[in-house]
Amino acid sequence: MISKYGIFCKVIDVGNFTKAADMLGYSQSAVSQTIKALEAECGCVLIDRRKYGIRLTKDGEQYMPFFKDVFASENSLAQKQKEMKGLEGSVITIGAYSSITRNIMPRMMAIFKEDYPDVVIDIRQGEHTSIESWIGDGSVDFGFINSDDTGCNNFKALYVDEMKAIMPSSHDLAGKGSVTLNDLAHYPLIVLDEGKKSIALQAFEEKKITPHIAYEVYDDYSILAMIHQGLGISIMYEMIFKGLKMDLQIKDIDEHPKRTVALGWRNWDTMPLASRRFAEFIFDHIDDVIEEQNLLNIAL
Repeated sequence: MISKYGIFCKVIDVGNFTKAADMLGYSQSAVSQTIKALEAECGCVLIDRRKYGIRLTKDGEQYMPFFKDVFASENSLAQKQKEMKGLEGSVITIGAYSSITRNIMPRMMAIFKEDYPDVVIDIRQGEHTSIESWIGDGSVDFGFINSDDTGCNNFKALYVDEMKAIMPSSHDLAGKGSVTLNDLAHYPLIVLDEGKKSIALQAFEEKKITPHIAYEVYDDYSILAMIHQGLGISIMYEMIFKGLKMDLQIKDIDEHPKRTVALGWRNWDTMPLASRRFAEFIFDHIDDVIEEQNLLNIAL
């Protein structure tokens, strides 16, 4: 609905009450009453109503630039509100693990952008320690973290990601139904670099087992490639295998090392609207997206 300042500007612009009313979709009476109310508010006559037309009074000329400025600001505000509602031009910055960027975010983004096509989503891939640092210094709006071991004060748990043993099909342990950490400790191990605290290494430490660590690698898919080349075996999170075709053996680990994946943020109230919308969207759809990945994995 147009404001009284907008109505006034339109009347002056077309030079006629009736024509302005028609263009605005109001009755002439409503337009006239609005102008009279504005004149009463200003304490002076703003429009000189003549038989053959209208024109601004001297007082009206004094007020007119201010009315135009107010009307222009109202239009800008209305446009911004429209943009914010549709999140047009908004940029959402997220910190995520590689398993998230491969198996969770593509589907999340595809669904979210059906409603908000103009949103730009910027994903920074990293390990747990880096992502927490990015959340703390505001480099990302929110990020995926391990809520079982976090310094982040604000988070919401999403799902549990258990670690599995992965090895070539020809490996000595490939015939076993499940393996123990002690089994794995006797073979060259390629460990995922998780930052300051490794869930896999912590699991070995709790059992007082010293593994044979051959490599420590940042990227999950580099580890898979190294296993294919016979450079060792590994312990990796189950989510990384979802929907992945590979000639490797995946085994349950009797000790069940795992992490609770959560969404963490610095301050919910000051987080950009678009980011809050997407975070809420993730909360609402995470179970469905994971279920889709499970079904895909079964199909493969």
